[in-house]
Amino acid sequence: MTFEDIRTEVQSISLKIMGGFHPVAEDHAPENCSTLLLIGPDESNFWHQFKNSLEMQDGQSNPMDRWSERVITSLARKINAKPIFPFQGPTYAPFFQWALKTGLMHVSPIRLLVHNQTGLFVSFRGALALESEIQLPKPSPSPCPACAAPCASACPVSAFEGEFYDVEVCQSHVLTLDAERCVDKGCAARRQCPVGKDRFRNLEQSSFHMQAFLSSPTAKSD
Repeated sequence: MTFEDIRTEVQSISLKIMGGFHPVAEDHAPENCSTLLLIGPDESNFWHQFKNSLEMQDGQSNPMDRWSERVITSLARKINAKPIFPFQGPTYAPFFQWALKTGLMHVSPIRLLVHNQTGLFVSFRGALALESEIQLPKPSPSPCPACAAPCASACPVSAFEGEFYDVEVCQSHVLTLDAERCVDKGCAARRQCPVGKDRFRNLEQSSFHMQAFLSSPTAKSD
């Protein structure tokens, strides 16, 4: 199958190919993998598809991970690929490093990944490891050097100003002071990225992700 063939199949389940690369030994890809494709949400269709899924309706935990595993595994069987998921571990697959290998995603001024089409709205539902080597889109340069970096000053508690993203400061602020803005609309820093600004996530989807983030073990409330 060609890249375009696979992209059509991925889009049919409301996902998109975020990028791909041809791995070498130090990339820790699965054995016999000649092409690795990273899969994320197709923002225009993803939320509607997931919201109406069995996983979202059954009341069980981790609905998005379970939905992702089901649909991507089914697709992998169809195209003779091996599915990989960022939420399965330990040991967890190095999705961040893989993203940088694609040449379509880069490190932003706030150290989150930035995509040449979706900006700071970068997330992965899985990956497909192919034994065949297929032709991939050409890399594109980072959009950040020519940008005024509004993302760097958008966080109300400066959670990105240190050497590492301060998860606890962010969670504490959202839980106690800023639930309406940060939960209902999603991360303020991500929303400021001018790349893909017309592709903002559905507000209900952003709220879903933020609620999951706030329910993680490090979340706290004063």
